[in-house]
Amino acid sequence: MTQEARDLDELAQRARFELDCVNYPAREWVRPREADGRPVHDVVIVGGGQNGLSLAFRLLRDRVTNIRVLDRSPSGFSGPWVTYARMHTLRTPKTVSGPELGIAALSVRAWYETKYGREAWAALGKIPRGDWNDYLEWLRRTAGIDTTHDAEVVGIQPRDDGYLAIETRIAGTVETILARNVVLATGIEGSGRWAVPAMIEKALPRERYAHTSEAIDFEALRGKRVAVLGAGASAFDNAATALEHGAASVDLFARRRALPRINPNRWIEFAGFMRHFGDLDDARRWSFMRHFLGMNQPPPQDTFERCARFDEFDLHLGSPFESVDFDGRSVRLKTPRGVFECDFLIVGTGFVIDLANRPETASFADKIALWSDRFEPEPGEADATLAGYPYLTGSFQFTEKVPGSAPWLKNIYSHTFGAMASLGGAAGISQLKFSTDRIALGITRQLFLDDADEYLPSLKAYDVAELDTSAFDAARAVRQTKVA
Repeated sequence: MTQEARDLDELAQRARFELDCVNYPAREWVRPREADGRPVHDVVIVGGGQNGLSLAFRLLRDRVTNIRVLDRSPSGFSGPWVTYARMHTLRTPKTVSGPELGIAALSVRAWYETKYGREAWAALGKIPRGDWNDYLEWLRRTAGIDTTHDAEVVGIQPRDDGYLAIETRIAGTVETILARNVVLATGIEGSGRWAVPAMIEKALPRERYAHTSEAIDFEALRGKRVAVLGAGASAFDNAATALEHGAASVDLFARRRALPRINPNRWIEFAGFMRHFGDLDDARRWSFMRHFLGMNQPPPQDTFERCARFDEFDLHLGSPFESVDFDGRSVRLKTPRGVFECDFLIVGTGFVIDLANRPETASFADKIALWSDRFEPEPGEADATLAGYPYLTGSFQFTEKVPGSAPWLKNIYSHTFGAMASLGGAAGISQLKFSTDRIALGITRQLFLDDADEYLPSLKAYDVAELDTSAFDAARAVRQTKVA
């Protein structure tokens, strides 16, 4: 074992000691259930990235232990950090907290200082994404979060007995898992799909374009002409990665006439907003989110500079695609500023909210209430995109489009970007500890209330004696005998 491994092992032991110090009450309290001779999980978490990991940890600390975490990625590859995330560092400040649930020895700072030294942490600007991935995996092991990998959820169905049947493929084997509650912690695109404009899908062979969320062989782009559509952080990340892999040229196209310079995410990073946005009335939430989601975020300064330092990079603002075609050799892009040719196109056009397009929610998407079902904005405040977000409870639960038609929706929680309109916090790191608290409290409340009728009989039958008066009684009897 290396010195680094020994140091991290000592930190893990320290963290477990701290957890043990605050492990009160330690009593398991949720009654086990069975159906059809099979165990029913109290909670199944779909997604083992930072959100799913943190929620599982939170539930375990509340002594909800009959849980299962399913992640479609291989072990070590949960979340985007070592797959399609192509920035060098996280976007958030290095002081961000959340997954450690307030246990200092489990914090990313403690992990980083143990691995690299205090001076390295002091000199650090932002956390490298690879280190963040390694930290989360260390936290998973240290906290004892058992995760089933290579587990794809292909559908969720309500049962007549009130439980949920989660249809899965685990390492290629079909399995149905029963649960009382399901949490969808499926990331940024977890309430919809990554978006590729129809003009691109119809015009280009599949091998000539890729979305920023997909695996891209950047080494194959060495010496090639690359175009990137979009002006967000991911578009610039991918442009920079192509340049760093030796692309002959990279042209980035955006419909905007100027790059935004203000990041609204920095504004919302205070406890009042992140904890209590979901407590505002609908009109305030609508107005705020309509403005917030309409504020385009700039690429981070370091990401922009990754591109700008290359002479092979060019930025084309005010240049939406008017048409896209392929002549058998080159991709041709027509914009208001001219026609451009490239060998490969990277699409950084984000995602759309579309619950019918997700395997987890497709079969009952028509039963889920959207904002358009619950709120009618004032004249001039309409927003079709915002209206398509799911209307969630304060605990991130889906609600019914038609009251009484699907009561089981209260047992399905959406910890995805689709929660943004209702709760102001979704799949990001900054809001993680606040959203995790809300979901955990919603789940434990429901688990407790489900068994409410059993508590009084249980109390009446409780017969564990704490007081032992036998020695006193014996001594008293001896005294009385002497007196007699």
